[in-house]
Amino acid sequence: MGFWEAIWKSSVLGVVQGLTEFLPVSSSGHLTLLQKLLGFDTAGGAMTFINIMMHLGTLIAVVIVFRKDIAALFKKPFKTLLMLIVATIPAGVVGLLFSDEIDSLFAGDTGLLYLALCFAITALMLLICELIAKRQKSPKPLGWGSAVPMGLMQAVALFPGISRSGSTIVAGTVAGAKREEVASFSFLMSIPVILGSFLVEVAGGVVDVAQGQPSVFTGIGGAEIVGMIFGVVLSAVFGFLAIKWMLKIIRKANYMWFSVYLLCLSLGCFWLNALGLY
Repeated sequence: MGFWEAIWKSSVLGVVQGLTEFLPVSSSGHLTLLQKLLGFDTAGGAMTFINIMMHLGTLIAVVIVFRKDIAALFKKPFKTLLMLIVATIPAGVVGLLFSDEIDSLFAGDTGLLYLALCFAITALMLLICELIAKRQKSPKPLGWGSAVPMGLMQAVALFPGISRSGSTIVAGTVAGAKREEVASFSFLMSIPVILGSFLVEVAGGVVDVAQGQPSVFTGIGGAEIVGMIFGVVLSAVFGFLAIKWMLKIIRKANYMWFSVYLLCLSLGCFWLNALGLY
């Protein structure tokens, strides 16, 4: 990969990852679109590792914004920490058992159709969430009754096009919890998922290298390293901005424009598939 190619691809991935990880529009769905529309092959070698590193940028962003909440997790009575652990289990199990099957489902000829369907589902969920949130009279503190469905929805969000932040916020809101607490818990839930995904990919790459097979580290050179630095910084900056923006949006429960955007994406995916362009 050439120097400028590494810079611009990493920069695009960093911006997209930073914005879409925390806004309710599905980062994995947008990555799938990048693969298909712009030829960003993230299925092996250098681009895979660059994509993995972009997640570190979003991890940095959420740690900076919620540093006080993270510190509070390790103080008695540890209820929030326990809820966070339990809420992470469904996504961890589904990811370990079915991640390859999910990836292959969206990589095939019908991938755009599945992506269109998932974008439409997220749009519908956000509309329902807005209607429910604006009619809530006395929301309750976030507890197990909210954390468990949020964890289940995070597992569903492993399908590209289903927004992780969107689906978990919808679940917590429908369960009747306070919007601000739902938002904070949703963003905290992203930490073990992002970190776990990063460690699994890196560990798999180390095993491949040890066995003398091509790995995620294949093709990494000076250009790719510089590109990764650009991408990680952009991912962290735009992730930070996206979190701050999303916190304001949640207070007002105004998800309409995200729904419109996702419906447009869904229709676009259907159209491209019907024309046989991708």
